[in-house]
Amino acid sequence: MSQTILVVDDEAAIVELLRYNLEKAHYDVLVARDGIEALHLARERNPDLVILDLMLPGMDGLEVCREIRKHGDMPIIMLTARSEEVDRVVGLELGADDYVVKPFSVRELMARIKTVLRRAHTPTQPSGSALNVGDLRLHPQQHEVTWRQTPIELTSLEFDLLQAFMRHPGQVLTREQLLNQVWGYDYHGDSRVVDSAIKRLRAKLRKAGAALLVTVRGVGYRLDRE
Repeated sequence: MSQTILVVDDEAAIVELLRYNLEKAHYDVLVARDGIEALHLARERNPDLVILDLMLPGMDGLEVCREIRKHGDMPIIMLTARSEEVDRVVGLELGADDYVVKPFSVRELMARIKTVLRRAHTPTQPSGSALNVGDLRLHPQQHEVTWRQTPIELTSLEFDLLQAFMRHPGQVLTREQLLNQVWGYDYHGDSRVVDSAIKRLRAKLRKAGAALLVTVRGVGYRLDRE
């Protein structure tokens, strides 16, 4: 069954470029020209991935990303201009999985799409055994995380990231190791996607009372046992 990708951009040339290459790669393509239409299609059609331009008429891409994240965890790849550095970081912190800078290489974007979809739909741990670090418990098959029996709601990316840490409790994992383990071995993004995902995961753990994820400056991150 073909996977569906929602393209959100108001530039006709980019939309047609993406549509042509995505359909050539056997994806089904939905198109939205503004933020309101994007949210409608995201809710009604539940695409497998959203390619989201930040600069949209009316509701901008950041607001679209924020609204999508309120209701689900479908993967999002942002399209940004080189001058949109701050918005790019904000978008990652809102929950975008990745970004590509305009003007972009179609080959690079297609590789990012393949990697993000594979990560989103392929479990990082095939076995059904639960992982435990102190009172933190992760169930791979049920896609559930609890802290002292209280559920913690995570996106699929955050879940996979926590799973990587829980496989190596007390061990420092570098950004490069996390990119390889969570995003995929052929991932060529920069470390900001890791830092932003860590920030979101840490906030959710702390809100539940599990302040276990620490930064080791100049090296990476570590999940303590308590």
